[in-house]
Amino acid sequence: MTDTWKVTLPCTREEADSLAEDNLFLSSTDSVPTIVTREADPETPDDWLIEVYCDAKLDAAFLKSISELSPSAKLSGTKPTIEKLEDEDWVTMSQQGLEPLRAGRFYVHTSNSQPLDDKAVQNICIDAGQAFGTGHHETTMGCLESLDRLKRLGQHYDNIIDVGTGTGLLAFAARHLWPSAKILASDIDPIAVQVSAENAAANAIAIGDAQRAIRLETSNGLDDPAIGQRAPYDLIIANILAGPLIALAPQIAAAAASNTVLILAGLLKAQRQDVLHAYIREGFRPHHSRVENEWPCLTLVKAREYGPAKTHRIIRSPLASDYFGEC
Repeated sequence: MTDTWKVTLPCTREEADSLAEDNLFLSSTDSVPTIVTREADPETPDDWLIEVYCDAKLDAAFLKSISELSPSAKLSGTKPTIEKLEDEDWVTMSQQGLEPLRAGRFYVHTSNSQPLDDKAVQNICIDAGQAFGTGHHETTMGCLESLDRLKRLGQHYDNIIDVGTGTGLLAFAARHLWPSAKILASDIDPIAVQVSAENAAANAIAIGDAQRAIRLETSNGLDDPAIGQRAPYDLIIANILAGPLIALAPQIAAAAASNTVLILAGLLKAQRQDVLHAYIREGFRPHHSRVENEWPCLTLVKAREYGPAKTHRIIRSPLASDYFGEC
C-alpha cells in the first residue's frame, strides 16, 4: 500500500488565487499531487492555507517546490508541516464537513444533510469531490445569486452554456430557473465532467441532448465543436479565474450574439478592471456587479454595436470600476 501524505503551508489569499493558475512544479513529480487551498480563519480573510495531498516521495526537492508556492511563508521562514495519512480519499475528505448554504432561492447541501422542506426553495445536492464548485466559495455564491437575480427580473433564456462547470452546480441552477432552455456545461478537466455527471444523477437531472437534459463536454475553453454548433448562446456563465477569463474573451465573444448576458466570476477585486477591459474590447458592456469578500461577480451584456471609440469611453467610466446598473 502506498503511503499518503499531507503537506500544509500558510499563504495569502492572493497567493492561493495565483496558485490555481500556475502549478508548473507538479510536472516534475512522479505522481500528480492534489492541491486544496482554503481560508484558514473567517476572522482573518487574508490568511489561507495550501494543503498538498500526495503519495510522492517527500524529498527535499519536492518540499522546496511546495515552499515556492507561498512567497509570504518563505519570507517569514515558515516551513511546511507534514502529516502521514491513513488510506482515504483525501480529496473528498478535505472538503467534507461543509454546512448547507442558502444563495437566493437555492439551498445547496451534501447527501449527508437534509434538503429544506420549502416550496420557495430549490434544493441542490452537491457532494464534495475532485472538482471545484460546491457552492461554498464566494465566486460560486455570487453566480448563484446573480442567476437568481436575473430570474427575478423576468429574464428568459433559451440557450445556455456554463464554461468551467466544475461540479455542475451552476448548470443545475440554470436548469431549475429556465426548464425549457438548452444547456451545455463544459470543463477542461475530464474528472470535473465525470463529477458533474454523478451530481446530475443525484439531482435527477438527465445528461445528453434530450429535452430538459444537460449536455456535458470536456473542452479546452470553447474549442469543442459541439460548443460551436450550439452557438450563439443567450446566457454564458464562466466561473474560472482571471487569467483564463481574459484569455477566453475572444472565444466567449464569438459564441455570443447581441444582447447575450454574460456572468463572470473567479476574479479578485484587484483583477476586475483587467477582466472588464478584455470583455469591453470584445463588445460587452457592464450592467451589474456584486462583491463577496473581495470576489466580484460581474454581469455583462453583448452590445448591438460597438467600436474602439465606445470602448475607450466606457473603460474610463466610473461605472466600470464601481457599480453597474440593473440589466
